[in-house]
Amino acid sequence: MTFSASSEQNSPEPKGIHHIIPDTGSMNVRDVMHEEVVTCQIDDAIRTVASSLKHHGISGMPVMDGDGLAGIVTESDVLRLLELPEHSRNLWLPSPLEIIEIPLRELIGWDEAKRALADVGEKPIRTIMTKHVRTISPDDSIEAASALMVNHRINRLPVLDDGHMVGIVTRGDIVRGLSGENAAV
Repeated sequence: MTFSASSEQNSPEPKGIHHIIPDTGSMNVRDVMHEEVVTCQIDDAIRTVASSLKHHGISGMPVMDGDGLAGIVTESDVLRLLELPEHSRNLWLPSPLEIIEIPLRELIGWDEAKRALADVGEKPIRTIMTKHVRTISPDDSIEAASALMVNHRINRLPVLDDGHMVGIVTRGDIVRGLSGENAAV
């Protein structure tokens, strides 16, 4: 990392203020990626995968089909399971029953909620994973990784070398790399 004072002569900065100009010209994904990757298998139960995310303190992981990358799952994928389907608010009951219309609507909503959440933890992770995964090579620059993450609003990229997963890189890894910390594990 290089520190330099402002070069503009006409607008001097206060003393002690420096611009940080990171030198990333030679920093590749392999310099900041994690080589040991927490993964799951496509038939693992959602409950098991959610527990693994929590246990490892991570927010997403690659989903494997044997040794091959099949997808990726994130906390957001798991949380989407809690979204309840919209039920119609256009329910019309005959006049004699109007008094019980609101409790009946609530009962219908509760039954839908119970059905939506029933046994969801036992379903295989492949039912909620993202199947089209953005990946990167260990020889790609961290700028390329950063651009993929920002442009596609993702937080992690599996690192593939000749089709085999050799690591994972996160936004935090790139930031640590830019700060001068060694993020590679």
